[in-house]
Amino acid sequence: MRSLGRDDLRTLWRTTFRSSPPPGFTKDLIARFICWHIQEQAFGGVDPTIATCLDGFAHGDKPGADAPRRLKPGTVLVREYRGERHTVTVVPVGFAWRETTYPSLSTIARAITGTSWNGPRFFGLRASVSRRQPGDRAGIATGAALARSSRRLAGSVSTRRNKEQP
Repeated sequence: MRSLGRDDLRTLWRTTFRSSPPPGFTKDLIARFICWHIQEQAFGGVDPTIATCLDGFAHGDKPGADAPRRLKPGTVLVREYRGERHTVTVVPVGFAWRETTYPSLSTIARAITGTSWNGPRFFGLRASVSRRQPGDRAGIATGAALARSSRRLAGSVSTRRNKEQP
């Protein structure tokens, strides 16, 4: 593929895709698209779940602000509430906080605050509609695998949006 010239790559594109390559495509980009197509034919296409996610990004959807997260055992959630730091660890059967296992984050949030809270929202896993008290900070210290997959997903998609004409 690297040894082919631009004209040869354009010819290969026409035979592969039965259309002309976009005029703005560089030699490198044409080669990458053809290679992708060859891989797709040999090993199968993109998983339907990922294709739906990528399609959403292409149409301007925001990357999972309110999408449910799957927390793997070992993930650590940290929340500071009224000057006290609370650390919750995800375990296979629920969530461990203060040496006790709880079935849900909402149970822990209720124990911390004394009022009914949405647990994922309290620990910063969902966007919050209400305003937080000054001094309250929510954060997540996730396991390495979860952080890596988030960075990979965020870094793998790059869309160019055309400005709308008035």
